Amino acid sequence: IELLIAPVKRAALEMIIQKGTELGARRFRPVMTDRTNAERIRRDRLQAIALEAAEQCGRLSVPDVAEPARLPEVLLRWDASRPLYYCDEAGDDPDQEWGGREGRAAPMLDSVDAAGPAAVLIGPEGGFSPDERKWLHALPYVKAVTLGPRILRADTAAIVALALWQAKAGDLARR
Repeated sequence: IELLIAPVKRAALEMIIQKGTELGARRFRPVMTDRTNAERIRRDRLQAIALEAAEQCGRLSVPDVAEPARLPEVLLRWDASRPLYYCDEAGDDPDQEWGGREGRAAPMLDSVDAAGPAAVLIGPEGGFSPDERKWLHALPYVKAVTLGPRILRADTAAIVALALWQAKAGDLARR
C-alpha cells in the first residue's frame, strides 16, 4: 500500500512515516494541497526515519519517501487501474465540507479490494478544499471511504487507514 499524505507539522509527519513503515506501507508521497500548511519537507530525514523503523520492526524492505508533489500533478499522472482510497471526512457529497458522520461514503473495511496494488490519500488538517473534493469525486479510480463517525487528525487518520487496509487486504488479513 502507498500512503499519500498532505504534510502536517514535522513531529506528526515523522510519526506517520515511522508508524506507517511499521504497518507495512511500501511508499510515502507527500501531496501538497490547497490547505497544506507545512514547513519544508526534509525528505532525507523522513527516509532515515523509514530506515530506522524498518530495522526496528524486522522489515526487509525500506519504504521510499517520494518527492513532494502537488495534488493535481499526482492525480493527472495516476494509473487509473490502481484504486486510490480517499479518506473523506465529509462523506461522499462533494458539496459538503464537513459531515462525515452523516455521509454516505462506504466504511473503509467494506470498500477495500484485496486484488492488486492500491493507495490511500489522507488530506491536510482542515480537510481538502471544496474544489479538490469535487475533482476527487469526479475521478473514476478514486473511492471515497470513511474511517468512522469521528473526524480524525491527519496523523491519526493515516495510521487508522493503514491498519484498516492491512486488516482487510494486507498481511494482517492472514490470507
